[in-house]
Amino acid sequence: MATNAYKTRVEGMDCASCALKIETAMQRLPGVADVRVSYSAATLALRFDQDRISPSTIDDELRSLGYRPEAIAPSPSSIRAERKRLPWWQDAKLQTVMIAAAVFALAFAFAQLLPAFERWLYSAAAAVCLIPIARRALIGARSGSPFSIETLMTVAAIGAVVIGEAEEAAVVIVLFNVGEWLETFAAGRARAGIEALTDVVPRTARRLRDGSDQVEEIPAADLMIGDVVVVRPGDRIPSDGKVIDGHSDVNEAPITGESVPVAKAVGDHVYAGSINANGELRIETTNAAADNTIARIIHLVEQAQESKAPTERMIDRLSRWYTPAAMLVALLVIIVPPLGFGEDWAAWIYRGLATLLIACPCALVISTPAAIASGLAVGARKGLLIKGGAVLETLGKVKTVAFDKTGTLTLGQPQVTDVVSVIGQQDDAVLARAAAVEGNTSHPIGQAIVRAAKARALQLPVVFGGSQAVPGKAISARLKDGFAFVGSPRFAAERTTIPPALATTISGLEREGKTVVVLISGNTCEGAIAVRDEPRPDAAGALRQLTSKGIAVVMLTGDNARTAQAIAGQLGMEARAELLPDAKLAEISRLKEVSPVAMVGDGINDAPALAAASVGIAMGGGTDVALETADAALLNDRALGVAELIALSQATLGNIWQNISIALGLKAVFLATSLLGVTTLWMAILADTGATVLVTANALRLLRWRAREA
Repeated sequence: MATNAYKTRVEGMDCASCALKIETAMQRLPGVADVRVSYSAATLALRFDQDRISPSTIDDELRSLGYRPEAIAPSPSSIRAERKRLPWWQDAKLQTVMIAAAVFALAFAFAQLLPAFERWLYSAAAAVCLIPIARRALIGARSGSPFSIETLMTVAAIGAVVIGEAEEAAVVIVLFNVGEWLETFAAGRARAGIEALTDVVPRTARRLRDGSDQVEEIPAADLMIGDVVVVRPGDRIPSDGKVIDGHSDVNEAPITGESVPVAKAVGDHVYAGSINANGELRIETTNAAADNTIARIIHLVEQAQESKAPTERMIDRLSRWYTPAAMLVALLVIIVPPLGFGEDWAAWIYRGLATLLIACPCALVISTPAAIASGLAVGARKGLLIKGGAVLETLGKVKTVAFDKTGTLTLGQPQVTDVVSVIGQQDDAVLARAAAVEGNTSHPIGQAIVRAAKARALQLPVVFGGSQAVPGKAISARLKDGFAFVGSPRFAAERTTIPPALATTISGLEREGKTVVVLISGNTCEGAIAVRDEPRPDAAGALRQLTSKGIAVVMLTGDNARTAQAIAGQLGMEARAELLPDAKLAEISRLKEVSPVAMVGDGINDAPALAAASVGIAMGGGTDVALETADAALLNDRALGVAELIALSQATLGNIWQNISIALGLKAVFLATSLLGVTTLWMAILADTGATVLVTANALRLLRWRAREA
């Protein structure tokens, strides 16, 4: 069987009930499999057997259900260009509201002129307005959704007309259409969080013509890998790339959420959508438009929205029998009091119809996906990429966070921490001479010494003839006053006598987990330099935020115990060191047996542990590995992002339960008032619509979520 992929945007899908209806209908079509409907992204994805069904048949089925399929463009730029943005007066649901209101207004006007025909006028108005709703109910029943909101509305409206409440039936239908339009409006606001990401990529790019300095303006979507673009101060960068000329500060907040501009120079990578602050840059494009960082973030978030969280799946299962059960309850409300207790039939039919309207599951069904969609959207905007509602829920339940050390809690490269001089020299002189010897090295320790000398703007001595390595021991170079060596304390002890005070200092530095090298000129020790991979500036704050929430933190590292304990002691956490990948995996499995555990690593050598954890979190500054490896990725490459992820998850979980409480609480109140005969039909439908709007508005509050400062 040859299967093809099919994906389309579905206009008019404004609630999770719509998504369930579409999913059920698609699953009943011949030759269709792997159906995934995302209410949040308003998309349908599936696979189909091209010998049994065609895309046009799928589109026709969607149209028959009352929705409009719309092709999805291949890149963010073309998405923005091709998405149909109709004027508000052409909105189909708003037109339905206006027509229903106009029909009701006509019926009301004629009823004032012809009071004897009032019931017939309102009955006719109700019938006209009910036709499209009843049609959708019939199509839904045929497609496998017999207990839809349209079915409830049709039964309630017909029942109201039969018992002589035609005016209320007409009002209920008008209010129902208003509620449908409000749901569409609210759903659009929720989706705007992700769609706004496409707007950060500029429409055009200023590309250099081949072999010249002439600039041509072209669509950003037409950029090819290897093209060179000129980005002026204030312009947005049109594509992922590498700086080949110029230097500037670049605001990467649209991608990573980091508000502080990042200095960029030749060789540095930049992201599409970043804002160039103060200097002209020439950038070589490294990714096509459809594969830049923004495009991949949007794609991954849309995939996340298609996956359902556990609570959402539970409510979906609940809603499948909830509506039939509600109809049964309404039927019992209608027949039990008259038959069992001799009550008035008309009064209890009316109360049963009100119960039927109140029982509509829209607000309950939308409670979880609306909150999840907002949580995913706000996370993406703040550089917290979460791959699905299930991950977002699990993060909020994590009780232990395990961190890798190198590149996760630490900066990932050695830094000079101490410079010690002897024989009366200045520290800067020791550092400058050592940096001259290490000037062309590729060794991390040597590079750290050179960086430190540059940071202090030191003038380095001249080296004659270049540097030479003493394998495994030291590196040497000839300076103006003779040969100098930078090597390990063991090498220094073999070559000369280390002064006792310096030897004591070296031992103390090594106990702190630092690596020490000694500078020797001829046979004389001039000083020592200590380096260590230092903690990230925000690591301690991140750990404090986690422990304040009652979450245990632990370091799992393959580094030696002395270095691990030194870093862990500085950060105030437990360390488990010298762990090979299988041992690290075993530690994660042991922690997971007690409670949900998150593993934070760099997305490469920690892959097994990331996969084994309840949630794997990759730190990688927007790299391909960080985007593709784990369940969540910190695009801003900050340790505080771990605490922010968990805080966002907890806020989302809280929002979900608030929504469920609102939906069920309002229904319980109005169910009681309906049974007491206080609630009218129009009040019942207004209560249902109000619950849906309240739930959606509460979910939209998450879009304003801010992380607490450390």
